[in-house]
Amino acid sequence: MKLLFIADGRSPTALNWIRYFVDTGHEVHLASTYPCAPGLNLASLSVIPAAGGELAGESPSSVIGRRSVLRRIVPVWARTWVRQLIGPLTLPRAARRLRALVDDLQPDLIHAMRIPYEGMLAAVGVGVGASRPYLSTNRSEKGGSPLRPPLIVSVWGNDFTLHAPANPWLGRLTRQTLARADALHTDCQRDQRLAREWGFAAEKPAIVLPGGGGIQLDVFYPPLSHQDKGKGKGDRGCGGIIINPRGVRAYVRNDTFFQAIPLVLARLPETKFVCPTMAGEALAERWVSDLGIAGAVELLPRQTRPQMADLFRRAQVVVSPATHDGTPNTLLEAMACGCYPVAGDIESLREWITPGVNGALAVPGDPAAFADAILRALENPALREAAAGHNVKLIAEKAEYGAVMRQAEGFYSLITDH
Repeated sequence: MKLLFIADGRSPTALNWIRYFVDTGHEVHLASTYPCAPGLNLASLSVIPAAGGELAGESPSSVIGRRSVLRRIVPVWARTWVRQLIGPLTLPRAARRLRALVDDLQPDLIHAMRIPYEGMLAAVGVGVGASRPYLSTNRSEKGGSPLRPPLIVSVWGNDFTLHAPANPWLGRLTRQTLARADALHTDCQRDQRLAREWGFAAEKPAIVLPGGGGIQLDVFYPPLSHQDKGKGKGDRGCGGIIINPRGVRAYVRNDTFFQAIPLVLARLPETKFVCPTMAGEALAERWVSDLGIAGAVELLPRQTRPQMADLFRRAQVVVSPATHDGTPNTLLEAMACGCYPVAGDIESLREWITPGVNGALAVPGDPAAFADAILRALENPALREAAAGHNVKLIAEKAEYGAVMRQAEGFYSLITDH
């Protein structure tokens, strides 16, 4: 197949998905909404900036010293709000460039990898309906009206819960995107329901698969033995290692996470807290300083996938205090490595975590609840060990990368054949 992806070409989640189709011999083209250097053997790479992409550099924003203009000048709490305001304004110009690219490439299928703003860009730029007139006179069906290629849209964690309701403009664009999409991919069942509420027709093809294509179990696997998990075994006073891999995001309650740390340290003073992608983040540094927890917290720069896997294997507990989410890839990776998950109690995560069986769910804004869940896990090795066995099996059955991506490839074939 000749495939055109519309995605943030810096995103590890998007690149993990796209890499499969490159490696299996498809002709893969990428239209990135941000400048990027993806390191894939693409047939072509086009940068079509949208929603602030023109202000960004080639590196993920969490790499120290190479942050986007938006992240340097706008505080964390306002970044999402600013993009929600300026994002729609950037679409018409970007859509003209995308329309010309699609007309030139004539792909068999277009996949926009999230609704804001890649799906919105595709909806504005590519046309309406797979059976409606396509942009070029070079493509036709048995001499009839020319057609455009089918459009698949992915939904990532907060497209419906955070962005679509943010303002009337984004709401209209979300409905327009779902009306024009020929097929839908979500990473949780919840978003299948919400997609229909936002206008995606029930008769159109849809599939639920992990957003990044699943977990590569040759990278993310548990330690050889329970004793390899960190330095402690949960005994009172011994502590352990807690990892928060979510970074600084507007929809992740890191204030809850940092405020829970002194509560944990009061009972287990040797506990360590590791925070990848937070090095150099002023807000995280201020929380650490104000709470007097510098000796217990390590703020790290962005890590490679093998480095993240090593961190997960050392940690007893992974924390994800999000208020808006689908299925976080880092949470699944941590679970594959045997970490006990403590996450925000939101609908999408109940599809993966059964409290008391394979993890804990807590109110995202309640530091005491998060501290209690962390302490319960640290002080109960049997609970952690049982959850680890459950989760390793769960990820292998539902989220193994090769199996997931073969399903995705079959879904693509279904759409193009249809």
